[in-house]
Amino acid sequence: MKFKRTSIALAIIAMISSLASASLDVGNAIGSFAANDDTGNLWSLDEHIGKKNVVVYFYPAAMTGGCTKQACAYRDESSTLNDLDAVVIGVSGDSVNNLKLFKEAHGLNFTLLSDINGTIAELFGVATRDGGSIEREIAGAAHTLTRGITTMRWTFVIDKQGNVVYKDDAVKATEDTSNVLAQLKKL
Repeated sequence: MKFKRTSIALAIIAMISSLASASLDVGNAIGSFAANDDTGNLWSLDEHIGKKNVVVYFYPAAMTGGCTKQACAYRDESSTLNDLDAVVIGVSGDSVNNLKLFKEAHGLNFTLLSDINGTIAELFGVATRDGGSIEREIAGAAHTLTRGITTMRWTFVIDKQGNVVYKDDAVKATEDTSNVLAQLKKL
């Protein structure tokens, strides 16, 4: 009898754990979240719901090849994104300082959020792994960029009502922006 109760308890714990880490899907309402942005200020989703469509893209690490291409594509489409009433938010496990350097080095014109512990990634169900460090020369100075976690490359579009209307969990960095723009044009 004791074995049966233990087995049932373990099964319930496993179900709860899997639900907690389940990813958001199209049609799901997004929960509230806030994090420090690339300036060190607190950015909150609540300030944008009801006003703008929100593109939330997760990328592995600032100042790396694919992540830089993806970020620069969003930068280059800022006018179109604005016309589609959308704001872009990039999320990674990088520190605020790393994000500031990344933004300055590439002239990024949108908000980057620091998710060093993976809290936002967990909310969205985005898989993470251990962080790491890379060495980069930025504006003539050597920098070690260390991140708390590394996320998978996923993208979500949240409409003005706070619902997920697009999800890509197999993002190709060079195609992400055009896929997002196509989705936003449908709203």
